[in-house]
Amino acid sequence: QPQLAESGGGLVQAGGSLRLSCSVRGFNLDGYIIAWFRQAPGKEREGISCISSRGGGISSNYIDSIRGRFTISRDGAKNTVYLQMDNLNTEDTATYYCASRNARRVGARCSSAVPGWRDMDYSGRGTLVTVSS
Repeated sequence: QPQLAESGGGLVQAGGSLRLSCSVRGFNLDGYIIAWFRQAPGKEREGISCISSRGGGISSNYIDSIRGRFTISRDGAKNTVYLQMDNLNTEDTATYYCASRNARRVGARCSSAVPGWRDMDYSGRGTLVTVSS
């Protein structure tokens, strides 16, 4: 059973930075899409970024509201995906989740858009990010 575990959340002031980690067990990152989602109180869960590696190539994507502030990356040796979040604002307050999808499956592609929650196969329990003003 694949397992994903998020860490790195916490309380930060507006303008600050945090780096989230998604540690993956049970499969190798190669050939998988790892996506970050977030859910703010009272709002729907939204996909914000993804990274996909297949056949030696790596692609990534972001939604517009975080593009230029957040950076997704991966460390294959550690089987971990990171989300570096800079210039945080109060609207970034949410529980952040990472989720996986086999990139060989027909359908959602990270290169075209961040996949939806229903496109993913496994996910972690989330880590809370709170940005104070």
